Amino acid sequence: MLLAEDDRAIRHALERALTLEGYTVTAVADGVEALAAAHRARPDILVLDVMMPGIDGLQVCRVLRAEGDRTPILMLTALVETPDRIAGLDAGADDYVAKPFDVEEVFARLRALLRRTAPPPDEPVDHRITAADLRIDPAARRAWRGPRELDLTRTEFDLLELLARNTGIVLDHATIYDRIWGYDFGPGSKNLAVYVGYLRRKVDEPEGPPLIHTVRGVGYVLRRA
Repeated sequence: MLLAEDDRAIRHALERALTLEGYTVTAVADGVEALAAAHRARPDILVLDVMMPGIDGLQVCRVLRAEGDRTPILMLTALVETPDRIAGLDAGADDYVAKPFDVEEVFARLRALLRRTAPPPDEPVDHRITAADLRIDPAARRAWRGPRELDLTRTEFDLLELLARNTGIVLDHATIYDRIWGYDFGPGSKNLAVYVGYLRRKVDEPEGPPLIHTVRGVGYVLRRA
């Protein structure tokens, strides 16, 4: 694991807690060191503070995603307004924890991210999911709408796969939060709506029939209109 946090007290405390939890932690103090460490040895997961001197956490995220690095990223941020969260998701982050945080929440979110990235133990490579003109290859983590391959983040892919595996079934918010994130963000969270919006823009086309539908007050479903 790579941890980047410029606040020395938070960095040391979190490094100790993560180590006691069983993680092997490389801790650095800024974004420049984080990129250098990530390039030297690819970590299983990154924990990045958003506000760091020089290169901040969002820039680190953008650089790694631009390089094709899909390592899961958990952001630590004191910026909790919706535009700030959207900026993190836009940069390629998979999840975030607001400061001040409970270390148990960090552990829970890390476990959820790592569960989603663990390879399926027995799933055959050619076991594909199809729904209308959507095709998903879970083993290769690739998806297509017709002839067009979709460029999806890790969380977007997981959400699309979940909806496609349950084609025609309305999944409520609580079920989706539990299956994708491993916990519920609470009734006021816009996290799911943000991800569904991103996914729609990549999957649905203005001139074609939409696949992802909102069932107001309940949740979402993947089906032909």
